[in-house]
Amino acid sequence: MTSVSIRDLSLKFGALEVLKSLSIDIEDGEFLVLLGPSGCGKSTLLNCIAGLLDISGGQIFIKGRNVTWEEPKDRGIGMVFQSYALYPQMTVKGNLSFGLKTARVPRDEIARKVARTAEVLQIEPLLDRKPSQLSGGQRQRVAIGRALVRDVDVFLFDEPLSNLDAKLRAELRVEIKRLHQKLRNTMIYVTHDQIEALTLADRIAVMRSGAIQQLDTPHEIYNRPVNLYVAGFMGSPGMNFISGEIDGGDSPAFRFAGQSIDLSTYPASAPIKSGPGIFGIRPEHIVSGDAASVEPYQATVEIDVVEPMGADTLVWAMLDGSEFRFRVDGQTGMRVGDHVRIGFDPARASVFDTATELRL
Repeated sequence: MTSVSIRDLSLKFGALEVLKSLSIDIEDGEFLVLLGPSGCGKSTLLNCIAGLLDISGGQIFIKGRNVTWEEPKDRGIGMVFQSYALYPQMTVKGNLSFGLKTARVPRDEIARKVARTAEVLQIEPLLDRKPSQLSGGQRQRVAIGRALVRDVDVFLFDEPLSNLDAKLRAELRVEIKRLHQKLRNTMIYVTHDQIEALTLADRIAVMRSGAIQQLDTPHEIYNRPVNLYVAGFMGSPGMNFISGEIDGGDSPAFRFAGQSIDLSTYPASAPIKSGPGIFGIRPEHIVSGDAASVEPYQATVEIDVVEPMGADTLVWAMLDGSEFRFRVDGQTGMRVGDHVRIGFDPARASVFDTATELRL
């Protein structure tokens, strides 16, 4: 069953078109992440769903009901903002119950909902504290709880972890995932952090300049990006790109700087045509040393920079004039200036048409 349906939604501020005829169907219980850089329109789209912005065109349906022009309080949503926005003079219990009291919910029902929410979020010992006595992670849990007490159909999260340090972000990311697994409510989550998107989402909508570039599962977006923008945006570090020529003959190949990469095993979505192209391969899909000897494509590179990262090490090198990065085990003894044999399987690569920037 479709939980949220967005049909041809557009938003303009004067002559500036911020959102461009967006259409998305979000299934009941799905966790959808809106992902993109600052200014791409992801938070704006979330605010349109919440009813905080009046749209210029299109319609929004929640649980089959047209809510396009309804007030936020009537849409059956709960929203968690980037800032905690807690009432400093109230206790945690007061913050959780304030919206219910305003809605004139009976006192015993308020107590029951607050107790249940506190149990789910594991904040029961904090109920009598004020926000000033809480850590950043605890405050964000309370902010999430304030949305949770309302028993709504759809939860909206607007970059809720961006104000936290790296350790807290990782911890709360797991808590949000557990929360979704427990409640199975529909959740729409905005972030610019691709790690959050890949770990939390059932599907990701990658946005750019007010339009959705790709809407698919994390696995599909990471391994089969539909265009050069998505390929470059996803991944840390990003995908390696090499410019060259595509030979679409009987034995398709990608040629650059006098080298040739066999594309006969490449999973193209249509027959490969000749012309300028861009070859992309992710750093983690490249092997080095003895392991490279069994790969279809092999080359020798000179190491330029070594970045130890603990569990693994990121190595920067040059491959016939193109910057190339690959991952190796964290205990490697590689050094700057070493010559290393690398290899990869072109079946794991992505090839793009230079003119259209679309994946072949």
